Amino acid sequence: MNDLLMQEVAMQDQLLASPPAADAETDTVAAFASHKQMEKIAHENNKLHKRLCRQVGQAIGDFNMIEDGDKVMVCLSGGKDSYALLDILMTLRERAPIKFEIVAVNLDQKQPNFPDHILPAYLEKLGVAYHIENEDTYSIVKRLIPEGKTTCSLCSRLRRGILYRVATELGATKVALGHHRDDIMETFFLNMFFGGKLKSMPAKLQSDDGKQIVIRPLAYVKEADLIRYAEVKQFPIIPCDLCGSQENLQRKQIKGMLRDWEKKFPGRVENIFSSLSTVAPSHLMDRNLFGFTGLKATGIADPNGDIAFDDEPCSTPTSMTVPGIIPLRPME
Repeated sequence: MNDLLMQEVAMQDQLLASPPAADAETDTVAAFASHKQMEKIAHENNKLHKRLCRQVGQAIGDFNMIEDGDKVMVCLSGGKDSYALLDILMTLRERAPIKFEIVAVNLDQKQPNFPDHILPAYLEKLGVAYHIENEDTYSIVKRLIPEGKTTCSLCSRLRRGILYRVATELGATKVALGHHRDDIMETFFLNMFFGGKLKSMPAKLQSDDGKQIVIRPLAYVKEADLIRYAEVKQFPIIPCDLCGSQENLQRKQIKGMLRDWEKKFPGRVENIFSSLSTVAPSHLMDRNLFGFTGLKATGIADPNGDIAFDDEPCSTPTSMTVPGIIPLRPME
């Protein structure tokens, strides 16, 4: 009888001991799944970094933005775009076959509650050369712009003039700005809809004073990738609304339009962006850009004449290939 009792007690003990074993197995499975998830995230983050480096490198190469011996002044605002620009350029500097310097420059415009300790601490930790320029443009803007009106335009002009001066003082040959592909697209439609011009942000241009070349190495980069990259890198973002200014409502409207197109018509925005680098001046109406007034019949067939546009972009493709026209291709 005692033996039976002892066996029963032993069986109960074994049953009671089973759940912890099951729990341990569950914990092992959960830990494995968590590890695999972390590996996947790390893989995606690495792909993102490689894509950004490739796109920035491609833009630099396509437009010959940076040359051997250049001193590149990276304008650092404290936003995600300029942080990413500095980060990627520092990576590419280590890999590039040419030598160039980088100096990060921030303009402290004396906005109320501006955390002026964040950028110096970040740049010191990064080990990059930097310069903080102090100019009270905030007071100027507030004095000249009526209450409730958008201050961004005047603020931008003042900031640009100061940065050009600083670039000259620092001996910078290139001024790098953090505008990305979405900024370029939005500016294109803003100029078209509200300014009556086919104009956008060029990837490379001469500064107002003619002393530096301004470059936009993020020209091929989508804003969505920069948002994600900022989260991955945990950049110490400084908000752009410290001055209390409102977002440009027209730009906000354009941004919404492009976002809507991206959802409803995949590929449309890509093709529009590609079209900015595939221009046929003879098929627009700018008399200063193409010599319409002096155009004469030569009796020689021109592959860029009317025949070039016999096929509408949205028509059914044919087997005929028209020379002289570069097909639209989306940027990666």
